[in-house]
Amino acid sequence: MNLTVVGLAVGLVLGLTAAWGGFGAMAIVALLGALGALIGRFLDGQLDLSAIGRGARDRGPR
Repeated sequence: MNLTVVGLAVGLVLGLTAAWGGFGAMAIVALLGALGALIGRFLDGQLDLSAIGRGARDRGPR
């Protein structure tokens, strides 16, 4: 499945959610979808979070 189909599916789900649940429900669906996508990319090994921890260690005490 290519990214165009995935984008279309996400747009349809968000549109239906907005139509029946309002903006608040659409925002929650979008937020949880983005969180799920980030977790999936991390578990697939496509997201490197080591830079976040390294940035705090490199600065050292102030």
